[in-house]
Amino acid sequence: MPARVAQPDDLDEVTATIAGAFAGDPLWSWAVPDLDRRARLWRFFVQGALCHPNTYIADGGRAVAMWIPPGGSELSHEQEEQLPDLIGELCGARAADVLVLLDRFEEAHPTAEPHYYLSLLGTHPEHRGGGIGMALLAENLAAFDADGIPTYLESSNPDNVPRYERIGYRPVGSFTTPDDSRTVTTMWRDVP
Repeated sequence: MPARVAQPDDLDEVTATIAGAFAGDPLWSWAVPDLDRRARLWRFFVQGALCHPNTYIADGGRAVAMWIPPGGSELSHEQEEQLPDLIGELCGARAADVLVLLDRFEEAHPTAEPHYYLSLLGTHPEHRGGGIGMALLAENLAAFDADGIPTYLESSNPDNVPRYERIGYRPVGSFTTPDDSRTVTTMWRDVP
């Protein structure tokens, strides 16, 4: 598969793929119902991920995998400081609940063993169902396996849990939105 490392000038393309891929996601539709506002949130997270050389684009932007390396952080220190105001602007009355949700992501994240963290994986909606996203993921995992490094992810869509299990991930926990209406499954994959 023709995959390459994303560069800062790929920000728009990566954001468009992630925004399209997560347009119907049950968790993120709850958190930020408005698609344009949600795209602004994705852009913010993509900017953070592009600080690391571990965001991959496949097939001309048809799929994207955003990995945070061991010891890395998803957002810069400056972005961490900006996040509450951005959430307030994008989420309005739901902002406090979304900030609690983001804290739950942080609390669930394992810290005992170095690992790559799959922040976001998405296939552009026009190309969904062709296996591009899972092929990109398999390519990334092969490289991490060769380096002997396990991986971690959170599945915000219950439909995706079996897909991840088929490639070696196992559920290690879960957490919910503050109103208990949506569940996130945390998943770990050891090096085979």
